[in-house]
Amino acid sequence: MSMDQVVRDKTDPIEEEEEEELFFTDVDELQNHGINAADITKLKLAGVCTIKAKVEKLKEAAAKLHNASFITGLEYSVQRRKVLTISTGSKQLDELIGGGIQTMAITEAFGEFRTGKTQIAHTLCVVAQLPAHMGGSNGKAAFIDTEGTFRHERIRSIAERFGIDAEAALENILVARAYNSEHQMDLITEVSARFAEERGIFRLLVIDSIIALFRTDFSGRGELSERQQKLNQMLSRLVKIAEEFNVAVYLTNQVQSDPGGGLTFVADPKKPVGGHIMAHASTTRLYLRKGRGEERIAKVYDSPDVPEAEAPYAISVGGIVDVS
Repeated sequence: MSMDQVVRDKTDPIEEEEEEELFFTDVDELQNHGINAADITKLKLAGVCTIKAKVEKLKEAAAKLHNASFITGLEYSVQRRKVLTISTGSKQLDELIGGGIQTMAITEAFGEFRTGKTQIAHTLCVVAQLPAHMGGSNGKAAFIDTEGTFRHERIRSIAERFGIDAEAALENILVARAYNSEHQMDLITEVSARFAEERGIFRLLVIDSIIALFRTDFSGRGELSERQQKLNQMLSRLVKIAEEFNVAVYLTNQVQSDPGGGLTFVADPKKPVGGHIMAHASTTRLYLRKGRGEERIAKVYDSPDVPEAEAPYAISVGGIVDVS
C-alpha cells in the first residue's frame, strides 16, 4: 500500500461522516421515542434540526426566564417577601412557628395517632381560603390522602367556625386518594401541572401521610435503600413545587419506636419515620404529642426560623384551637 493511499484512507469522507455522527443526533430520532412527526416538523421549521440544538435552545430560554445563578442577599430578601403564612387555627401554635405555616417551605408534623396531625391539615385547608387579615392566604388547597383520612364533615364544621360557606370551602379543595407510592408520585405530578395552569390560585398542598404507602410498598432492610431513594425523589419534587408556586406544603408523618432510645435515658424514645432524607427535606418539623386530658403539645423539633420550644393546643369541633 502506497503512502498516498494511506493518506486517502485517513481522510476518507465516509469516515468523517461517521465521526460527525458521534457529535449530534438528528431530531427525527425523537419519533422513535414517542414524539409525533408534526412536532418534529415544527422543530425543523424553527431551525432546530438536532437534539443537541434543541437542548441548547431550551437551556438558553430557561436561563432567560429564571436566574439560576448567584444573587445578592438583598435580592434574596426581596424574593422572601412573597412568603405567606397560613394560620393553624391556634394563636399559641402560630406563635410557636412564627405566625403559621409558611409558603415556599415544607412543614412536617409527626407524632402518634390522636395527636392532631390530620386535624391541623383539615383546619389549614379552610383557613388557607381566608383573607390575610384572618390568617389565610386567599387561595385554594390540594389534599393528597394516602390513609383515607379526609372528611368533608370536618371541613363543613371548620368552615362554620370561620363563618364561610361550607359548599364553597369544599369546592376550593382538590382531593385525591393515593393507593401506592407510585400513584402518590403521579398525583404530585398532576397537582403540579394544575398549579402551573392556575398560577397563584393555590396556596396549600397537604399530603396525609407522606410515608404510609412507602412503608407498605417497601418492607425490610433489603428494600430500605430503594424506598429511601424514591422518597428522596418525591421530597425533592415537593421542595421545587413549594418554591416555584409559592405554596405551603404540609406533610404528616408517622413515628416508630427507637430500640436504643431507652438506653440513653430519653423520656420519649420515639422518632419520625423517613430517616435523614425526611429530616433534610423538611423546613420545619413539629413533634406532636398528647398532653393532659384533651390538651395536645407541639414541639419545634427543627426549624431555621424559630427556636426549639413548645406550645399547647386542642382539637375542637371547629378544628385546632387554643387551650382555654
